[in-house]
Amino acid sequence: MELNDYLRNFSRASLSFFERLGMSADAASVANELVLLVLALVVTYIIYYVVRRILRLVVIQTIRKTDIPFFKFLLEHKVPHYLSQVAPLMVLYLTIPVVFQDYKQLSKVLLGLCDIYLVVVIVGVLMALVKSAADLFREKPSFKGKPIDSYLQVIRILLYLLGAVVLFSNLTGKSPVAFFTAMGAISAVLLLMFKDTIMGFVASIQVTTNDIVRIGDWITMPKYGADGDILEINLTTVKVQNFDKTITTIPTYSLISDSFQNWRGMRQSGGRRIKRAIHIKQSSIRFLKVEELAKFEQIQLLSSYIQHRQKDIERHNTRTNADKSLLINGRNLTNAGLFRKYIDNYISNHSGTNKRMNIMVRQLAPTPQGLPIEIYVFANTIIWAEYEHIMADIFDHIIAAAPYFALQIYEAEGSGDVKQLEMLNRIDGA
Repeated sequence: MELNDYLRNFSRASLSFFERLGMSADAASVANELVLLVLALVVTYIIYYVVRRILRLVVIQTIRKTDIPFFKFLLEHKVPHYLSQVAPLMVLYLTIPVVFQDYKQLSKVLLGLCDIYLVVVIVGVLMALVKSAADLFREKPSFKGKPIDSYLQVIRILLYLLGAVVLFSNLTGKSPVAFFTAMGAISAVLLLMFKDTIMGFVASIQVTTNDIVRIGDWITMPKYGADGDILEINLTTVKVQNFDKTITTIPTYSLISDSFQNWRGMRQSGGRRIKRAIHIKQSSIRFLKVEELAKFEQIQLLSSYIQHRQKDIERHNTRTNADKSLLINGRNLTNAGLFRKYIDNYISNHSGTNKRMNIMVRQLAPTPQGLPIEIYVFANTIIWAEYEHIMADIFDHIIAAAPYFALQIYEAEGSGDVKQLEMLNRIDGA
């Protein structure tokens, strides 16, 4: 005997019981249906509770014994909760026709609602499984920084679409082909509605394939006011946390269509570039006399350079018979040239510079503000605070060293120039 037969026999026995109590046929029928409904609901809840507890215990014990991360994610995304709802639905499928056997139309409606809920539960289970798999991939080094959320959203849309097709087919009794035929008729409208989603999906694929950006990358995109680390990449937006802790959202497709700066290479290199110039007043640049060199040889970073360089200059001037009664004749050292060499030696020996990367002190084209001397070097850290400290330490020293070479650093205010001239006079007279 099938389960439905047992349920119908129980229903008839219950109805006979109420009739023996002296109730009328209609009253006995109503009382019987109420009792059956309460019993069905109680049994449904008990089955749901028991199945849910069993599934949770199975997953928890599996986690403890195997230590497989996937089962931990299954528990976090409530897979046992969704699965446990299938069993009580099966009970409802069996009991509703029996409880409401005198109300065929109501029974049909309730069974239709159960169909809808079953589709929702199945979609929920599949989504929980997909989310668990996504979390598992996030823990793998090869997927670190990849826009997994974008693909997760695409899968979610596809599952919801599939669920909608199944519901349409169940509720209307028509084939899913009819649904897709209707979708084709309004495809232009759908493409317009989901334009950003489609473009974002294409952008996500290109971003992943070409490894343009990753989650955690520092990007700068002035057009959108973004200057910070990427927190999230999904189908429609990229979420960036700026360094002032504000959040900026950027359309995902703009990562392909617009220009932006990615600082990942700097972080991976282990050094951050310092590229800054100081402006020397051109009127303070001059040739150095031989008798002045003794004072500059006292600067330890220049002593060997001056001795070697002066020998080359003297040999050249002797060979060309240069008339040194005028400094312009022949070759000479200049205070600006010695200053450049001093800066080069100083940053080459500085503990905060990266010796494996470019180190250069160069002279740029003269400007109305003076002659730019640019320092091009890399700090040996990518940490912002440490980088700023190293850069400030270097330029503090360079600015303080300029007067020792009888050079003036350009300032817009004239009062500073007067004070610097007084200091230069004191140095020259020493």
